[in-house]
This record gives sequence, C-alpha cells and structure tokens, in this order.
Amino acid sequence: MFHGVMVAIVTPFSDGRLDEAAFRRLINYQIENGISAIVPCGTTGESATLSYEEHKRVIELAIEEVNGRVPVLAGTGSNSTAEAVALTRHAKEAGADGALMISPYYNKPTQEGIYRHFKTVAEAVAPLPIIVYNIPGRTSSNMLPETTARLAEIDNIVGIKEATGDLTQMARTIELCGPDFDVISGDDGLTLPLLAIGGKGVISVACHLAPKQMVEMYNSFTAGDLAKAREIFFKLLPLFRAIFIETNPIPVKTALGMMGLIKPELRLPLCAMSPENEAKLRKVLTDYGLVK
Repeated sequence: MFHGVMVAIVTPFSDGRLDEAAFRRLINYQIENGISAIVPCGTTGESATLSYEEHKRVIELAIEEVNGRVPVLAGTGSNSTAEAVALTRHAKEAGADGALMISPYYNKPTQEGIYRHFKTVAEAVAPLPIIVYNIPGRTSSNMLPETTARLAEIDNIVGIKEATGDLTQMARTIELCGPDFDVISGDDGLTLPLLAIGGKGVISVACHLAPKQMVEMYNSFTAGDLAKAREIFFKLLPLFRAIFIETNPIPVKTALGMMGLIKPELRLPLCAMSPENEAKLRKVLTDYGLVK
C-alpha cells in the first residue's frame, strides 16, 4: 500500500489558523500529478506546533479531500506512548489507511524502550498498518536495524521511513527484515540509491514542487529504465539541496509561497528564511521554471 512517491504534505496557515482551502488545493495538485499517498501531520506538516484539535482536523480533512483516491498515511507519533496511542486511534477511527509514527524524541529511550513504545501502539490499533519513522537528527536516538527487525515481527508494523542518511544502515535493515517489509526513504536525495538496494519509495518533501518528475523517476526505475531514472535524479539534485538549505519545512513553504500555492506562513519557533538563503532558493526555482 505504501510504495512509490508519497508527499509529506505541509500544513498551510493563514493569519495563524489552518488554511483549509489551500490544504485541499495542495492535496489535489499532488494527486493530479501522480503521487501515491498523502502523509499529513509529519515533520513537514509542523505537527509539533499543532494543537490536538488542529492535528485531528488536518487528518480528517486529508481523508475527506482524498476521498479514497490514494492512501492517507497519518502522522501520529509522539514522545509519550499514551499520546501516540490516542492520536493513532483517532486516525484509525477517522478512516486513515495507516499511521506514520516517529520514534520517541527528546526522552532518548533505549532500544528496548523504542521497541515497547511501538509494540504498545501497534497492539492498541491493530490491524491498522504502521510505518515507523527513524530520524536521529530530530529524535536524538537511532533505532537500530536489529530493533526494526524485532518490530517487523509485529503483524501491523509493515515498514520504516528511514532518515538516518546512512545507506549502510538501510541495507542492514532490508537484510534483516526481508523483502515484505517496506523500507522507505525519508531523504529525497537518497531515493534512487535506496530503490537500487530494495527500498520501496520515498516520503518526499521535494514532490511539493516537482511531483511529476519525482513520480517519473520512480516509474522509470521500476520499469527497468535506470538511465532515465538516473538522469531525472541528477536534474533534481539542486532542488533537493535547496529545500534543505534551512530547517525543513522553512524552504519548501517559502517555495510554495513563491509559486503562489500557499501563504509562506510558519509557526514559531520556525521563522522566515534569511534573505541570502531565500535568494538562493529563488534562483534554483527560477532555473527549474517554477517561478519567474
């Protein structure tokens, strides 16, 4: 279910409030351009600054607007296991097709603590499919492949979003978990390398701006046209770099604002890009023909 190019969709704001109309437009724009799943309330969706009511509304709105056209993988992670259970139960009841759950952040749990956290949530919401999410740069703890392999034995933990930036660790996870466990890239720039060793796709930031190209790269690879996939990948590399020139989702929201798709509004502690970096981002977008 969770293969291909999936969008870690931003949460648009207007004057401090959820911009529901812009959110609907973004969802439709992505689906019309061939993405394979919508992922609301992740890191890119600024989930950390959403109230519980907003978090639930964003997930409900995504499910409503998608209307079964592609799967909705709802972000429901927390550093509190009880809170993660509650958020994931809500997503299940709202009709989400699965849940994306970040490894507990700030607490710095042991590997056993990480295992018990995910096991507890998975059992509470079974049979809802769960993709666990490993991003040590934000959580301060690395979920090791051996821990992921233990989690893969739980029926409804079906994959992992890997954002360690470590292709060797990803390969070890694939080796231990086998081909039926979905290893998905959390870094746009590692999408093609991960596909080459058995990964199943990407939960992407870049496809906000270049969904057709991201989908074409994935489809070219799966069709066996590695040369075409590689050509697209290298064309996209400057865009991948530009949208991480500052903390995600600052650059991608700024870019979407330049394209006229949303207001480039962020919530503190995230703030507007520096003028120097904004100029660099605008140049890349201009080179791609995304802005004039």
